[in-house]
Amino acid sequence: MDFGRADRESLREQLLRARIAGEVATPREGNLEHYRRMVAKYPDYQFGLALKDWTFEETLDMMARLCGVNPDPGHVRGIDTIDPDLTIDALEAMGARIGEAAREREAVLLATGHPAKLMVVYRALEDRLRAAGCAVLTPAAGWSYDADVHFGSAYREIAYTSGVAALFGDDGLPRHTHDPRPMQAMLRELAATDPGYRPDLVIADHGWAGAAGEAGIDTVGFADCNDPALFAGQVEGKIVVAVPLDDGIVPAEHYAPLIAYLLARAGLGD
Repeated sequence: MDFGRADRESLREQLLRARIAGEVATPREGNLEHYRRMVAKYPDYQFGLALKDWTFEETLDMMARLCGVNPDPGHVRGIDTIDPDLTIDALEAMGARIGEAAREREAVLLATGHPAKLMVVYRALEDRLRAAGCAVLTPAAGWSYDADVHFGSAYREIAYTSGVAALFGDDGLPRHTHDPRPMQAMLRELAATDPGYRPDLVIADHGWAGAAGEAGIDTVGFADCNDPALFAGQVEGKIVVAVPLDDGIVPAEHYAPLIAYLLARAGLGD
């Protein structure tokens, strides 16, 4: 994929056009339900973070400030929004931390709960970080367990696409997940191999990011407007930055300008 170049204004226009930000496909009623579930401490909506007690009102206010959703509690259904300027601001903060990792040749771990759409973003980062001399870690390859899914349980296994971890089913296909347990298994293996060792930086989303942030590792991640836990983790100082974007509907090729912008801000562009 040709990532090309993107300045702030052209990226902003493209984010809106592709619906990565602006009026996104994630419905308002789903957003509000997920906020309630995080507040109620449903494990699947905590992403492995031991969050403080949040009220629904605090959560909605926080998501309006950090993600750009509609702040009106009376808006209960229909379209919701992600502010493209907040997306770009967060990309710049993420790029700064990734750039530091590249300059210092840090050990990095990458993982995604949205492999169908976001793998292209992680793979681009992996390639540039390797080229900069970073160690890209791949612990716990093949670790498996029975994951909780809506119809009961199902086999899941950690597998890597180059150096990016994701969960795969017994049919060899990648799977969406919120679960923090795979990241926890990866960190356990690293510590068992070399006591006290852990990555300098984790680039991830969902439970992969939450578990790393909860472990005290510098973590940057991506999160949709129905994923409040990583934004709450940012407020609580457990996540360095969460980038708000649509993470599940937009075709993967539409992320190319975002990738170009992020790489440029990290000093890893062409």
